[in-house]
Amino acid sequence: MSQQGGPAGGDMTGARLLLKRIRTTMARNLPAQRRLDEVVRTIAGAMVAEVCSVYVLRAGEVLELFATEGLKAEAVHLTRLRVGEGLVGDIASHARPLALADAQHHPQFAYRPETGEELYQSLMGVPVLRSGRVLGVLVVQNRTRRHYTEEEVETLETVAMVVAELIAGGELVGREELSPITGIGVLPERLEAQVLAPGLALGIAVLHQPDITLTQLVAEDPLKEIDRLDDAFTSMKLALDELLTEQDGTGGEHREVLETYRMLAEDRGWANRIIEAIETGLTAEAAVQKVQNDMRARMRDIQDPYLRERLSDLDDLNNRLLRHLLGIQELPEARDLPDNAILVARNMGPAELLDYDRKRLKGVVLEEGTASSHVAIVARALDIPLLGHCANLMSKVQAGDSLVLDGENEQVFLRPSEDILQAFAISMTALQARQVSYAANRDLPAVTKDGVEVQLMINAGLLIDVPQLDATGASGIGLYRTEVTFMVAHAFPDVARQRDVYGRVLDGAGGKSVVFRTLDIGSDKVLPYWHRDAEENPAMGWRALRISLDRPAMLRQQLRAMILAAGGRALHVMFPMVALVDEFDDAKEILDLELQRAEEKGSVLPESVRVGAMFEVPALFWQMEEMLDRVDFLSIGSNDLAQFVFAADRGNTQLQGRYDSLSPAFLRLIGGIIEAGRRRNRPVSLCGEMAGDPIDAMALLALGLRTFSMAPPAIGPLRAMIRSLDLRQLEAYVAALGPQRGLDMRSSLRAFARDHGVAI
Repeated sequence: MSQQGGPAGGDMTGARLLLKRIRTTMARNLPAQRRLDEVVRTIAGAMVAEVCSVYVLRAGEVLELFATEGLKAEAVHLTRLRVGEGLVGDIASHARPLALADAQHHPQFAYRPETGEELYQSLMGVPVLRSGRVLGVLVVQNRTRRHYTEEEVETLETVAMVVAELIAGGELVGREELSPITGIGVLPERLEAQVLAPGLALGIAVLHQPDITLTQLVAEDPLKEIDRLDDAFTSMKLALDELLTEQDGTGGEHREVLETYRMLAEDRGWANRIIEAIETGLTAEAAVQKVQNDMRARMRDIQDPYLRERLSDLDDLNNRLLRHLLGIQELPEARDLPDNAILVARNMGPAELLDYDRKRLKGVVLEEGTASSHVAIVARALDIPLLGHCANLMSKVQAGDSLVLDGENEQVFLRPSEDILQAFAISMTALQARQVSYAANRDLPAVTKDGVEVQLMINAGLLIDVPQLDATGASGIGLYRTEVTFMVAHAFPDVARQRDVYGRVLDGAGGKSVVFRTLDIGSDKVLPYWHRDAEENPAMGWRALRISLDRPAMLRQQLRAMILAAGGRALHVMFPMVALVDEFDDAKEILDLELQRAEEKGSVLPESVRVGAMFEVPALFWQMEEMLDRVDFLSIGSNDLAQFVFAADRGNTQLQGRYDSLSPAFLRLIGGIIEAGRRRNRPVSLCGEMAGDPIDAMALLALGLRTFSMAPPAIGPLRAMIRSLDLRQLEAYVAALGPQRGLDMRSSLRAFARDHGVAI
């Protein structure tokens, strides 16, 4: 037998009536437990359900039954489930609703005899969310099979917002349980993190808390609320336009990020979802918060870091819209920063960072965040140290805590002890001295003591990276990652857009060499507007040149843009992840077609065109002679090459440190590539982490490598190492070592540097 029902037929009017009845209950001067008991009775009646129950999340990740209509009364405060246990625990674990016509046969079903729930066959449950965090679970159940509708699920989600405010009030469960602090709060603690924008910082924690507590959730007049929403959207967009105007003259990717962010505010789908929530009976503020909670819940299940960052931008916009609805024009924290503030947040959008006084802001640390996030791009542009991916940060840091951000060793010290502060002060002094030295030597050639010249180039992917050529004294851009422009765009960039970017890169390089790598997407780099099927092993799947050859129109547009951008200047093009000579031939043929097209149309052709390949796939080593017949240059991509040689996913933390880049096998392979290029007079460079590490670079120099491409901050240290090195002594030393294990080679090179005064 099937049963159907819902609040007054399951329509929006019924949902509004239910909310009004609950609001009346909430307004009564009763203890919190009594109000919760009445709320579940009201929901059960309105939803035509035999059971309605509320589970509240307690300390220790335990869900406790706090109120029920329909289950046995003695089960209240007795029945407990771990997060992830049973259907209720599954809803809390994934922060998503569940509607089942036959709940008892679901693999996650967990029977609790004290509740008497064996009588009930169907179940619908939703997470109780506040500020994106699960506070509990709201459940209805029916004796017979019932296929709950989407409208009923949405109604229960809306009601759960009211329950969330009751739980968050601190009367049912103490506030200290809702905001747990792990460990002993006053003790020092070291947290691991990832460097998103380099640097060191010491300061006082300022919590970035844009979330706003709402006092009015239920509306009387939906049309009035929609008008208020329209006004808030208008004022928010005007404020964002003013923010963009303030950034006039900054140029580069910094401004492009903000323009992309501003375009998100025009998303009609977002506005329509808020309007739909208003039509269920919510105020405009509550509707914005409901959409925000839904978005955050979806974000939990998205693994791709880039998509998570784009959703983070929308999270930022939701908070801004709330402030405009409530007439709050800026964050209090943005006005009252201490002189040495370190911003602490779960995540941030790019415009939120600009809300703060940059003169007082010394650093930022995020619980989430990635290097490709918009906030990281802006932080690098503003030279603000930023560490991210710091696990459990928000549960450990309190406002006013002292913090040390160690970008050199990827760690955060919370409430550092005096000895840590003293050591950090020494590190800061040493870093400042080194930076002064690097800046003073930036125009000196990278030449060894015995007269061997080395080319030091930078890796780039954003227009804001290009000025680092002058700042570091690098001789060119050895790797320009064109995919980053595609990744920060809201849609696939057309030829004109790409031509503009590549032209500005060449303009900024001021005649120095720039090597453009064609689109290298796939694996961990995805385009937010391009949906692809999941792959079991994406690092070795459909990516890089393989995609470009399967989508030749896309490659033709990119090459066309490069040719037009070069217009009378030298053009260097490099194809990524070439595994077969035939793949290179096919890509080169497409380039030749575009050159021919440009000539026929009377376009100004590049002064010269040099074409190369990334050496990342080991199979290419056994095709070296054929490959060297075709290329003008090779660039070794040490990161991917190492992961393929050792069959070790470079993103797997369990494998970090297991294989050394200075192992005999890997060095023999690289040495063979360098030697083959030398014999055929084909330049070979190396880009990747090895290029920027002074010890690794010493080994590469001994193998004959003379061109390195690296992150800009590595240029200064590498130049210092090269200018203090006698290469003939190093070559003799390495030759005398013979075949050794990788760790022995690394320690031996350190000993050589120490004994011969080499700066490392």
